[in-house]
Amino acid sequence: MIPRFTHVLQLMKNVERNLFHMFGYHPPKELALAYVHEKKPVAIPKKFSLKDIVGDGFLLAVPKFRRTIEKKLKRKFGTPEYVWKMLVPKNDIKVCQTCGHHHEKRRLCENCYTKIKKETEEIQGQIKEKLGINPIEHDVVVLYKGETLPDQPKEFWKGKRIIEMKKERPQWFSKNLLEKTTQQPSKSTDVKPTDLA
Repeated sequence: MIPRFTHVLQLMKNVERNLFHMFGYHPPKELALAYVHEKKPVAIPKKFSLKDIVGDGFLLAVPKFRRTIEKKLKRKFGTPEYVWKMLVPKNDIKVCQTCGHHHEKRRLCENCYTKIKKETEEIQGQIKEKLGINPIEHDVVVLYKGETLPDQPKEFWKGKRIIEMKKERPQWFSKNLLEKTTQQPSKSTDVKPTDLA
Protein backbone atom coordinates (compact mmCIF):
# COMPACT_ATOMS: atom_id res chain seq x y z
CA MET A 1 0.00 0.00 0.00
CA ILE A 2 2.74 2.45 0.93
CA PRO A 3 4.91 1.79 -2.22
CA ARG A 4 1.89 2.46 -4.45
CA PHE A 5 1.17 5.73 -2.70
CA THR A 6 4.80 6.81 -3.06
CA HIS A 7 4.73 5.90 -6.75
CA VAL A 8 1.52 7.92 -7.38
CA LEU A 9 2.97 10.91 -5.52
CA GLN A 10 6.12 10.79 -7.65
CA LEU A 11 3.99 10.69 -10.86
CA MET A 12 2.03 13.77 -9.79
CA LYS A 13 5.26 15.70 -9.12
CA ASN A 14 6.59 14.81 -12.57
CA VAL A 15 3.36 15.94 -14.27
CA GLU A 16 3.37 19.21 -12.35
CA ARG A 17 7.01 19.92 -13.28
CA ASN A 18 6.29 19.25 -16.98
CA LEU A 19 3.26 21.56 -16.98
CA PHE A 20 5.19 24.39 -15.41
CA HIS A 21 7.91 23.92 -17.95
CA MET A 22 5.47 24.00 -20.90
CA PHE A 23 3.72 27.20 -19.83
CA GLY A 24 6.90 29.09 -19.01
CA TYR A 25 6.57 29.18 -15.28
CA HIS A 26 9.64 28.93 -13.15
CA PRO A 27 10.18 25.82 -11.11
CA PRO A 28 9.22 26.09 -7.49
CA LYS A 29 11.78 27.64 -5.21
CA GLU A 30 13.36 24.71 -3.54
CA LEU A 31 16.79 24.18 -1.97
CA ALA A 32 19.05 22.70 -4.62
CA LEU A 33 22.80 22.15 -4.88
CA ALA A 34 24.52 24.08 -7.65
CA TYR A 35 27.88 22.93 -9.12
CA VAL A 36 29.91 25.05 -11.51
CA HIS A 37 32.54 23.09 -13.41
CA GLU A 38 35.78 24.99 -13.71
CA LYS A 39 38.67 23.75 -15.80
CA LYS A 40 41.86 23.77 -13.70
CA PRO A 41 45.02 24.86 -15.48
CA VAL A 42 47.36 21.97 -16.23
CA ALA A 43 50.62 22.30 -14.23
CA ILE A 44 53.63 22.45 -16.53
CA PRO A 45 56.35 20.06 -15.25
CA LYS A 46 59.29 22.03 -13.93
CA LYS A 47 62.70 21.23 -15.41
CA PHE A 48 65.03 19.47 -13.00
CA SER A 49 68.25 21.32 -12.22
CA LEU A 50 71.21 20.67 -9.94
CA LYS A 51 70.72 24.05 -8.29
CA ASP A 52 67.50 22.79 -6.68
CA ILE A 53 69.51 20.16 -4.78
CA VAL A 54 72.72 22.04 -4.07
CA GLY A 55 71.32 25.50 -3.50
CA ASP A 56 73.97 28.11 -2.72
CA GLY A 57 76.74 25.66 -1.81
CA PHE A 58 77.79 22.04 -1.62
CA LEU A 59 76.89 19.92 1.37
CA LEU A 60 80.13 18.39 2.59
CA ALA A 61 80.38 15.41 4.92
CA VAL A 62 81.62 17.39 7.89
CA PRO A 63 80.76 16.82 11.54
CA LYS A 64 77.87 18.91 12.77
CA PHE A 65 78.91 18.93 16.41
CA ARG A 66 82.22 19.16 18.20
CA ARG A 67 83.54 16.02 19.82
CA THR A 68 83.42 16.22 23.59
CA ILE A 69 86.54 15.92 25.75
CA GLU A 70 85.33 12.61 27.15
CA LYS A 71 85.01 11.12 23.67
CA LYS A 72 88.42 12.51 22.68
CA LEU A 73 90.06 10.88 25.68
CA LYS A 74 88.22 7.61 25.05
CA ARG A 75 89.43 7.53 21.43
CA LYS A 76 92.97 8.37 22.52
CA PHE A 77 93.38 6.09 25.53
CA GLY A 78 90.50 3.60 25.19
CA THR A 79 88.55 2.15 28.08
CA PRO A 80 89.74 -0.40 30.64
CA GLU A 81 86.79 -2.71 29.93
CA TYR A 82 87.45 -3.01 26.18
CA VAL A 83 90.70 -1.61 24.75
CA TRP A 84 93.15 0.01 27.15
CA LYS A 85 95.65 2.16 25.25
CA MET A 86 97.37 3.86 28.14
CA LEU A 87 101.14 4.33 28.07
CA VAL A 88 102.63 1.21 29.63
CA PRO A 89 106.36 0.92 30.44
CA LYS A 90 108.21 -1.51 28.18
CA ASN A 91 109.93 -4.51 29.74
CA ASP A 92 111.59 -5.85 26.58
CA ILE A 93 114.53 -3.40 26.41
CA LYS A 94 118.02 -4.86 26.12
CA VAL A 95 121.56 -3.48 25.74
CA CYS A 96 123.38 -3.96 22.41
CA GLN A 97 126.50 -6.11 22.85
CA THR A 98 128.34 -4.21 20.10
CA CYS A 99 127.81 -0.53 20.86
CA GLY A 100 126.11 -0.50 24.29
CA HIS A 101 122.96 1.38 23.22
CA HIS A 102 119.49 0.27 24.30
CA HIS A 103 117.01 -1.23 21.86
CA GLU A 104 113.95 -3.46 21.89
CA LYS A 105 114.25 -7.22 21.81
CA ARG A 106 113.81 -8.87 18.41
CA ARG A 107 114.74 -5.57 16.70
CA LEU A 108 117.95 -4.25 15.20
CA CYS A 109 120.01 -1.80 17.22
CA GLU A 110 119.25 1.62 15.78
CA ASN A 111 122.77 2.95 16.43
CA CYS A 112 124.49 0.00 14.70
CA TYR A 113 122.04 0.13 11.81
CA THR A 114 122.71 3.87 11.29
CA LYS A 115 126.49 3.30 11.19
CA ILE A 116 126.17 0.42 8.70
CA LYS A 117 123.77 2.43 6.55
CA LYS A 118 126.16 5.39 6.42
CA GLU A 119 129.13 3.16 5.49
CA THR A 120 127.08 1.40 2.82
CA GLU A 121 126.05 4.73 1.27
CA GLU A 122 129.73 5.77 1.09
CA ILE A 123 130.61 2.49 -0.68
CA GLN A 124 127.71 2.97 -3.10
CA GLY A 125 128.92 6.53 -3.81
CA GLN A 126 132.42 5.26 -4.65
CA ILE A 127 130.97 2.54 -6.92
CA LYS A 128 128.80 5.10 -8.70
CA GLU A 129 131.75 7.48 -9.08
CA LYS A 130 134.12 4.88 -10.54
CA LEU A 131 131.80 2.52 -12.42
CA GLY A 132 128.99 4.93 -13.29
CA ILE A 133 125.30 4.15 -13.14
CA ASN A 134 125.43 1.25 -15.58
CA PRO A 135 124.29 -2.10 -14.23
CA ILE A 136 127.11 -3.99 -12.50
CA GLU A 137 127.25 -7.51 -13.89
CA HIS A 138 130.36 -8.69 -12.01
CA ASP A 139 131.33 -8.76 -8.35
CA VAL A 140 132.91 -5.69 -6.73
CA VAL A 141 135.79 -5.97 -4.21
CA VAL A 142 136.07 -3.11 -1.68
CA LEU A 143 139.55 -2.33 -0.36
CA TYR A 144 140.17 0.16 2.43
CA LYS A 145 143.34 2.19 3.03
CA GLY A 146 146.33 -0.02 3.86
CA GLU A 147 144.75 -3.23 2.59
CA THR A 148 146.19 -5.38 -0.18
CA LEU A 149 144.60 -7.88 -2.48
CA PRO A 150 144.38 -11.34 -0.93
CA ASP A 151 146.31 -14.17 -2.55
CA GLN A 152 143.80 -15.84 -4.83
CA PRO A 153 144.17 -17.66 -8.16
CA LYS A 154 143.65 -15.73 -11.38
CA GLU A 155 140.30 -17.38 -11.96
CA PHE A 156 139.03 -15.73 -8.74
CA TRP A 157 139.79 -12.19 -10.02
CA LYS A 158 138.41 -12.77 -13.49
CA GLY A 159 135.74 -10.13 -14.23
CA LYS A 160 135.82 -8.61 -10.71
CA ARG A 161 136.15 -4.86 -10.15
CA ILE A 162 138.11 -3.24 -7.33
CA ILE A 163 136.92 -0.15 -5.41
CA GLU A 164 139.39 1.61 -3.09
CA MET A 165 138.11 3.57 -0.10
CA LYS A 166 140.25 6.52 1.09
CA LYS A 167 139.95 5.70 4.79
CA GLU A 168 140.73 2.86 7.14
CA ARG A 169 138.29 0.02 7.59
CA PRO A 170 136.06 0.47 10.66
CA GLN A 171 136.62 -2.13 13.39
CA TRP A 172 133.03 -3.31 13.33
CA PHE A 173 133.00 -3.67 9.49
CA SER A 174 134.29 -7.20 8.99
CA LYS A 175 135.93 -8.32 5.75
CA ASN A 176 133.67 -11.36 5.65
CA LEU A 177 130.56 -9.22 5.17
CA LEU A 178 131.26 -8.74 1.47
CA GLU A 179 132.71 -12.17 0.75
CA LYS A 180 130.65 -15.05 -0.57
CA THR A 181 130.43 -18.32 1.28
CA THR A 182 133.05 -20.96 0.54
CA GLN A 183 130.70 -23.86 1.16
CA GLN A 184 129.78 -25.73 -2.00
CA PRO A 185 126.05 -26.34 -2.63
CA SER A 186 124.85 -29.85 -1.95
CA LYS A 187 124.10 -32.14 -4.91
CA SER A 188 122.11 -34.75 -3.01
CA THR A 189 118.38 -35.03 -3.62
CA ASP A 190 117.55 -36.79 -0.35
CA VAL A 191 116.07 -34.53 2.31
CA LYS A 192 116.38 -35.48 5.95
CA PRO A 193 114.21 -33.94 8.68
CA THR A 194 117.34 -32.48 10.34
CA ASP A 195 118.44 -30.71 7.13
CA LEU A 196 115.20 -28.87 6.46
CA ALA A 197 116.27 -25.54 7.96
